[in-house]
Amino acid sequence: MLLVPALPQAFAQDSKATTAPAAAQDKVLTVFAAASMKNALDEVDAAYTAKSGVKVAASYAASSALAKQLGQGAPADIFISADTDWMDYSIGKKAINEPTRVNLLGNKIVLIAPKDSKIGNVTIGQGFDLAKLAGDGRIATGDVKAVPVGKYAKAALEKLGSWKAAEPKFAMAESVRAALALVARGEAALGIVYETDAKVEPGVKIVGAFPADSHPAIIYPVASTATAKSDAAGYLAFLRSGTAKTIFEKYGFTFLIKPTS
Repeated sequence: MLLVPALPQAFAQDSKATTAPAAAQDKVLTVFAAASMKNALDEVDAAYTAKSGVKVAASYAASSALAKQLGQGAPADIFISADTDWMDYSIGKKAINEPTRVNLLGNKIVLIAPKDSKIGNVTIGQGFDLAKLAGDGRIATGDVKAVPVGKYAKAALEKLGSWKAAEPKFAMAESVRAALALVARGEAALGIVYETDAKVEPGVKIVGAFPADSHPAIIYPVASTATAKSDAAGYLAFLRSGTAKTIFEKYGFTFLIKPTS
């Protein structure tokens, strides 16, 4: 089933933008971004608008859904995926301006529980019995066949020998934020999400961290689309700036490149 991303959720603006030239004020860049980026990217976009006067309309959903939309011709200027596979897919669909691609951010996956859960901190390693830990409850993550966080989660559990027993307990969500919400509402006993998601949701607590070598490196590539407006270049440059680095790191992302300014 094709997941259609919601209408743009945030038009990042700042009062300072009113000092920008009128032409800039009329410009809007459409950004398709992985759901896990919402809090950090909203702040980055606000800083970009304050600096440039160019507004940003950000649409957040699972990278898989966004990539499929781009492949079908959905209008966007920038794509930020939570894994390299869906960026590769978009390039294969001729939807991306490939020379602009940069591996921008890194992240981690963690095990979470509702904030009032009796489950305490656990060590996640070889032979980790996730099924036993979940008991009669469900385990939430993104769809392991498509959504990046789910793909990372399944890879880690397979390497640790935990997937077969735990698989029947999984509740597959359409995005990492949907999985996060299931745990926050107590509808799932456990969840596997990005560390950055767990940090912005007060309704959950981190009970364990997956070893970095248990899954492929978590990489967020960014690129402009094949139909991007000329302003996309300035936005991409801002994403690589020291200002953006500071914001992304505040939310727990790893900045994978040397800031350009």
